[in-house]
Amino acid sequence: MIGEVSIYGLYVPPLLLLTLAALVVSRLINLVLAKTGVYRIVWHPALFDFSLFVIVLGALTYYTRNWS
Repeated sequence: MIGEVSIYGLYVPPLLLLTLAALVVSRLINLVLAKTGVYRIVWHPALFDFSLFVIVLGALTYYTRNWS
């Protein structure tokens, strides 16, 4: 992930775009987990949400690292 991505002439780092995508994906996963009742067995929901976001961001970064 070297360089920037041009969006209508505005250069943004790729990690920013991956972070926004990870926020959307982790929020969707949070909604599914909340509907299924998983949060009843989670000790610290905020910490769980943050770790889920980090895992999703790491996975997106790993799978998109070879794009040019």
